[in-house]
Amino acid sequence: MASCFIQNFGCRVNQAEAFSWAEELERGGMRLEQDPARADWVIVNTCTLTSTADRDVRKFVRRIPRINPGAKVVITGCSVEAGRLHGETWGSDVLLLSNAEKKELPERILSRTGSRESGSDVGRSFRTRALLKVQDGCDLRCTYCVIPSVRGPSRSVRRNEVLARARGLIARGFREIVLCGIHLSCFGFDLYPPDSLEGLIRALLELEGMGKVRLSSLDPRTLDKKLLGILTKRNGICPHFHLSFQHASDRILKRMGRGPASGLYGPILERLREASPAAALGADIIVGFPGEEEKDFDELRDFLAKSPLDYLHVFAYSPRPGTPAAGWPQVEEREKRRRSSVLRAFSAERRRAFRERFLGKELDAIVVKRKESEGELLTSNYIAVRVPRCSVRPGGEVKVRITQVEQDWTGGEEAA
Repeated sequence: MASCFIQNFGCRVNQAEAFSWAEELERGGMRLEQDPARADWVIVNTCTLTSTADRDVRKFVRRIPRINPGAKVVITGCSVEAGRLHGETWGSDVLLLSNAEKKELPERILSRTGSRESGSDVGRSFRTRALLKVQDGCDLRCTYCVIPSVRGPSRSVRRNEVLARARGLIARGFREIVLCGIHLSCFGFDLYPPDSLEGLIRALLELEGMGKVRLSSLDPRTLDKKLLGILTKRNGICPHFHLSFQHASDRILKRMGRGPASGLYGPILERLREASPAAALGADIIVGFPGEEEKDFDELRDFLAKSPLDYLHVFAYSPRPGTPAAGWPQVEEREKRRRSSVLRAFSAERRRAFRERFLGKELDAIVVKRKESEGELLTSNYIAVRVPRCSVRPGGEVKVRITQVEQDWTGGEEAA
């Protein structure tokens, strides 16, 4: 039986794509390998959002011939698209697939292996939570972002196709489905007749056997009252909301091509916290954007300190070739690192304080991993918990009681 290893970089959409490939490859008779050194095929799903992502991709690709000289290599994703835009090469001994060709990846590989045996426990060996891509691309043009150039315009999957896929995931026993999109909040805007994320969520929650629905990143500029209402009033939605704020200074948001929009942030967070007190609230933040002065950073820090946010994903601005901001005067790297460090320390304290709120309390969770008797769990409100004894198989639902909170980990026990 031929084997493959999937190395994924970047966003939840990439993870959802890799999840789908894993299902199709297993169904075609391939074995998913956990070590790239032992795989017949090595698949690399790339990201070019930042220079760090590009560097990590290149480092991994260079490593493959050293650890597995006989492996057949497939490289796809945004780094491939960006490389084509700027004349970069990946060598002649790899199969390059554009983002548009990603959907063909399993068939391209299976046609070369000749295997068509039915795999068992399809999808389970790759992820214990199902990731479902419902939207791709973006119609907006933020001045720092290369994604519209490498992924194209916004494209939504029709609701009936999403529901059919979800039914299949439910039938295979998945108890949590994560909806993913490059601009998820804009789901359905491009369809005729138009659809909406709110309508899709309502339909998903009505499916027989549906467990929990979790959402990937949401754009606050496209969160209307209907969507906010269903996010906070339906039991089937995981109380975990991650928002793409990027900054809180209107001057910087305007330079980013996103605003001014900071006036939306406070009311949205207040509504989410009031309606869902146990929810984890997170945000993407970019520091060191061209033109960001100390007063802008102070404005950002002041907003974050007063906000109910529980954690941050902090990015130091990284110039992307071909974007307007890449040609503007840049903030010094040392200053970017300092500002990043300040906000990451803030995030660490907020994250710990959030977890400490649940000491002694029981939470719904999914078993992510189990090794012998020990388990790694993820609660519906996004707390990773270690338990010394776990009786439920990976992917199953469980109640967990939080018993210990340390700076870098959380301990618990399976509740009766």
